[in-house]
Amino acid sequence: MKFRQRALACGLALGVATAGLTTLPVSAAQTTPTIQWADCKPEGNDKPEVVAGSQCATLQVPVDWRNPNGPTFGLAIARRTTKGDRVGVLVWGPGGPGDSGVDRVKTGMSRFSQTLQDRFDVVSFDPRGIARSNPVKCSAALLARQPSPIIKKQAEFTATIHYNRELAADCRENTGPVFDHLDTWQTVRDVDAIRAALGEPRISFHGSSYGTLLGGQYAETYPNRIRAMVLESVVDHSAAGARSFLDAQAAAVEDSFDEFVKWCDAATTCALHGRDIHALWADLLVRADRGEVPDPRQPNLPVTPYWLSFSVFRMLYGPRWPQLAETLKTLESSAPPTGQPPIPTGLASNPLAVFCQDWNLPVRDYKEYAGLLDRLARNNPDMRYPGQLMAVSMCLGLPPANNPQHRLKVGGLDKPILLANAIHDPATGYNSAQSVARQLGRHGVLLTYEGWGHGSYDGGPCMETTIDAYLISLDVPNRGTACPAVPPV
Repeated sequence: MKFRQRALACGLALGVATAGLTTLPVSAAQTTPTIQWADCKPEGNDKPEVVAGSQCATLQVPVDWRNPNGPTFGLAIARRTTKGDRVGVLVWGPGGPGDSGVDRVKTGMSRFSQTLQDRFDVVSFDPRGIARSNPVKCSAALLARQPSPIIKKQAEFTATIHYNRELAADCRENTGPVFDHLDTWQTVRDVDAIRAALGEPRISFHGSSYGTLLGGQYAETYPNRIRAMVLESVVDHSAAGARSFLDAQAAAVEDSFDEFVKWCDAATTCALHGRDIHALWADLLVRADRGEVPDPRQPNLPVTPYWLSFSVFRMLYGPRWPQLAETLKTLESSAPPTGQPPIPTGLASNPLAVFCQDWNLPVRDYKEYAGLLDRLARNNPDMRYPGQLMAVSMCLGLPPANNPQHRLKVGGLDKPILLANAIHDPATGYNSAQSVARQLGRHGVLLTYEGWGHGSYDGGPCMETTIDAYLISLDVPNRGTACPAVPPV
């Protein structure tokens, strides 16, 4: 389950309640702190030569920005400074939820073109509750008991509510006060604290996936502190409820699965070329429901229909079509697994806790939940269990979100925000980007990638050079600009 929590964090303080907290006097809290940078050190499997050149620091920020003079915790940040003609600071907004911006700067700089690295100090951070920033910690054994979001009867619906409340209490006890202040409203203020501590009157910002929610709300709050902003693979935070939220998510992944099937029908190199993939997939779901299909990541263990669907969902991110075809072919002929998952001990990270503080997706009762599942199955015959279904089930019975959905209201920008989205994105559908573009009006321009996958900056030379030109030279592309698809390999 530790893997599954981490995986869902990607299309989703140890031990004591006061760990990492200090109380500042009023005068100290009101003074803009400075950042004490030091060379980042390798961690885990990091290669020293990859980490070299990155600098790390910790910035104390309030647990609750509504009480800025109250307790604080350490926000982990990292940067790489430019050696070229410096434009300014480019803040990277991590996705997930659950991605580490510190890791991105330390070991994942290939995400940014050399052109950007030559012109910007690239800065990012671990969002509150993630990685090194007072991470949400919960009982590993309790996390491993997380119910399936495919709820089939009233008793399971009731049990899920009880479990969610038990898990929240456990995580709160093991994490401390930050647990109740994880939402993006708070993280917006963290980003501005980073800006202020860097001494920058304005920043450029590039957010991807869940980082686009952060970027959009930063633009709402501090429009005069933005030089340029790119939102790539755009999250639409305006969905009114669980039905509209799930409709959008399922339609996106169903479309991407259909694109995979079209590719396999045409490509003789596809391991399932000439096969009825829809029938094969339907059979795998039935067998998974009986416990007869091995987990693609842990072949000695059975996989549920939801987690089987989630594995396919993740392979559509790249997309990794050849690997997906090979995986489905292997699963079709695999013998039923016989292993049993071990019972974990100690504490484990729960990076998804932020979601229930950012989204209100209430479901009144089991009847309504069953209706949502029926609707998903009717409209999305293959991907009836989108990855984001867990986002609805894991919030059942919890308090209303601190930072609920709303339509963006942005004004006062010198340059429009540049949105970038693939037409066939399995996690943030093209319709979501179009919706956010409409909300932004003249303050937003949508750059379309006519291809596939979650994330489009690396979708070929056209996407990269257009986005780089915007960030470096403030060269805004014409409305309606599109970049051709680059076939996945």
